[in-house]
Amino acid sequence: MRDLAEFDALSDRLAGGFAGVPGAHGLVFLGSAAAGHRRDRWSDHDFLALVEEKYAESARANLDWLPDPERVLCVAREGELGFSALYDDGHVLEFAVGTTKELAAAPLDEAKLMFGDTRMRDFVDAGQDRVAAVPAIDPANEVALAYIKLLIGYGRACRGERIAAGRFVRGWAVDHLLRAVRARVLPHGAARADPLDASRRFDSAYPHIAAQLDYALAQPIEQAARDVAMLARVVLERGWDGFPTRTAELVQSLLGSGGAGPS
Repeated sequence: MRDLAEFDALSDRLAGGFAGVPGAHGLVFLGSAAAGHRRDRWSDHDFLALVEEKYAESARANLDWLPDPERVLCVAREGELGFSALYDDGHVLEFAVGTTKELAAAPLDEAKLMFGDTRMRDFVDAGQDRVAAVPAIDPANEVALAYIKLLIGYGRACRGERIAAGRFVRGWAVDHLLRAVRARVLPHGAARADPLDASRRFDSAYPHIAAQLDYALAQPIEQAARDVAMLARVVLERGWDGFPTRTAELVQSLLGSGGAGPS
């Protein structure tokens, strides 16, 4: 939503609209929709719409309760319970409609209960407990996986499978590297980490690393793989006995960049 002043008004209309749906018994906002201090002009409305079991199918089939339905350009399904709706001003709603049983596994980090009874409060508390119980990251394992994904991606590129290669190098390998950095390197400032997505707010927490990584990922796939492999060593290896140096050296040699180590 480009006008932040309208965000809260739309939030209230979302809650009011869903409250009128038969069987509705709770609406939970997530992320920046729940935490106003993190909101900016690119923030979406992310939420869970909870409904009684016998009304669940009809609630998913009829979304007329969304505000300003005439301004909704499209509604796309994401799995059985999820939806993404796009408004004519570019604002996005990402949400799921289901029962507490169907959504019982949902981890909830920042969450705000817009309406609901004690069951909904218990639902939110349980979701936040699941986030708190996320296993601790093993940075050595994450770095090892990053190198393996880089090698696989490089091999895909050499075969000519460049789309698949990009997913390994620019996607999965980076995800593992970011988790390792989060676990080993102190962030800059007080940027809050997202326990479910290491890439969120990484740029503000690690501006220097993020700038180098962004540059590396803009290179052709083969060079991107080499640069990410080297960056991992530069950022993490020095002073850490648990760093998988032999793995890094082997992968770098196979990527054609040698094993010179951090500079």
